Amino acid sequence: MTMRRMLFATMLALVAGVGPLDAAFAQPIGHAEGEVRRVDADAGKVTIRHGPITGGIDMPGMTMVFRVRDPAMLKTLAPGEKVRFTVADEQGALVLQSVEKAK
Repeated sequence: MTMRRMLFATMLALVAGVGPLDAAFAQPIGHAEGEVRRVDADAGKVTIRHGPITGGIDMPGMTMVFRVRDPAMLKTLAPGEKVRFTVADEQGALVLQSVEKAK
């Protein structure tokens, strides 16, 4: 593939919203408090039983599995811990953007 074609393909991917920069520019759309139920570090996911997610979205409380933006976040979490977190919409999926232990 020529350099010109690679550049064109990259530009199309970015315009279509599937480029690698999407995650870097995703804005938080909600925040909530909850309890960690399960941590799956190998898959980069965490299960949280949470209250309503408020902010840019209004989602009732439930138990959900979230992908995490940074797998290092999972190292500080353990089942049973109370947390506060923010989520962002990344390509149609709610992704845990930040998490901290609730006080």
